[in-house]
Amino acid sequence: MIELDTLSNLGLTQQSSSTEELTGGALQQADFLELMVAQFSNQDPFKPMENGDFLGQLAQFGTVSGIDELKESFQTVASSLYSDQALQASTLIDHEVLAPGNIGVLESGGTIQGAVELATSVVGVDVRITNAAGVQVGRVQLPTQGAGVTRFEWDGLDESGQPVSPGLYQLEAVSTGAGVNEQLPMLVQARVNSVSLGGTGGVVLDLEGLGELGLGDVRRIGSPNTSN
Repeated sequence: MIELDTLSNLGLTQQSSSTEELTGGALQQADFLELMVAQFSNQDPFKPMENGDFLGQLAQFGTVSGIDELKESFQTVASSLYSDQALQASTLIDHEVLAPGNIGVLESGGTIQGAVELATSVVGVDVRITNAAGVQVGRVQLPTQGAGVTRFEWDGLDESGQPVSPGLYQLEAVSTGAGVNEQLPMLVQARVNSVSLGGTGGVVLDLEGLGELGLGDVRRIGSPNTSN
């Protein structure tokens, strides 16, 4: 153990306080070596340091050094994985993904595609499409479906067969079986506008109409018409 009286006589106690301010209270390798050399130089010649104590301090130094090197190695690996993940995710820009949401983007002459998640089989599903004013402008009726992901596509035509204006439309899926209108979880196909890196190291996608969504929340990449 390094005696506090020895450090005080050497005038190192004030220096340690300054070191704590710079390092947050943690001794660095250079500080450790300096203190150990000072202890050797000022030890009582009638009470020299035991071999066991010396080896113990060397072991402490080796542990500190090894931990620092290990941390640096982990940080290097993490940075590399982080960069690779961001690079791979950037290839999704302008691609379509299937993600949780209830807002679809209708382009001129285009369609809105999505899916409904069913926990159990249902007699029928009614997908209702409303505009920004809350007026229902479209409807997609699906027959009896089993549990799983049921896909749908709205052609952008109102109930009289006329095309509606391009823009954002809200989607709602309702189970119509047994006379009970039960809302069902929705998935919407959306275009990836950009990719960014989140503060916690995750990749965040900016989806058209849906906003930001973590890459891990994406259910499928590509058109919902592809096979599962």
